[in-house]
Amino acid sequence: MSRENHCGENRYTGSSVTVRALAKINLYLHVVGRRADGYHELESLFVFTRNGDEITVRPSEKLTLQISGPFSTDLLSEGGADENNLVLRAARALALAGDIKPGASLELVKNLPIASGIGGGSADAAATLLALNSFWGLNLSLVALSKIALTLGADVPACLHQTPLFVSGIGEIIEPVSLFDAFNIVLVNPGAKLSTPVVFDAFHIETDGHFLPKMGFQYQSGQKLGPWLKDHTSNSLQAPAVSLCPDIADALNLLETCDGAQLVRMSGSGATCFALFDDPADAEKARQSLESARPDWWVFKDSIQVVR
Repeated sequence: MSRENHCGENRYTGSSVTVRALAKINLYLHVVGRRADGYHELESLFVFTRNGDEITVRPSEKLTLQISGPFSTDLLSEGGADENNLVLRAARALALAGDIKPGASLELVKNLPIASGIGGGSADAAATLLALNSFWGLNLSLVALSKIALTLGADVPACLHQTPLFVSGIGEIIEPVSLFDAFNIVLVNPGAKLSTPVVFDAFHIETDGHFLPKMGFQYQSGQKLGPWLKDHTSNSLQAPAVSLCPDIADALNLLETCDGAQLVRMSGSGATCFALFDDPADAEKARQSLESARPDWWVFKDSIQVVR
């Protein structure tokens, strides 16, 4: 079930605004502590694909949401169009901040699997804030939008930026990073939905409360990113996620067999896994091989947005 999305650049016309909601990839994710309020402290390197979901805003007196796309059925079956949808919550929060009536017709094209560790819902919320900020003429700064975004979820502020970031705290501390290597990525999801809180519960059981030390982002330009990440970093949630969903181990093993894979890892709390490739031909070969081996899985090939 291979899909290459081609959302194009963000599009602005007199009657509509369309913004891409890019897939978020955790190239690494370290759980470094737990606060007194129960929230976990993290360190992670976020990057974003060039394609993903898409939000389009059109004029309407009322606030409405339509959902289409390959994963619309999955989202709708989870109650995805109700009042608690992150897209609608983002719209209402922005309208409140701008002291306006929230009127707009929203369309979400859902190209990314849900509950999959690649920030689909968070990216959708961030894209909604960006689209409506322009559409409603509010012209709020990125700092102001980030404050609204944090009320919607820990990953939403980072998804506003759509460029490589070092993220720490509970997701509220965001530092842009320079990644000059262009690389390709193949994403695989075995069709499993994992709840982030459930994975964190399994993390506590498995690690007995031990956390990784804080390391910051120590990568230096000139080093190959994939090998550096493989040698120095990990995903703290990968083992507990595998314990809950053994298909993740199968996905990782298949990616490891692909020629040219520089780094193989799970993103976020799963179940999506990825491999990084220097050569786009190797990435395309991997996509075709994975699609052939597991046609029932979601397989997605793209490139990563890096600083130029």
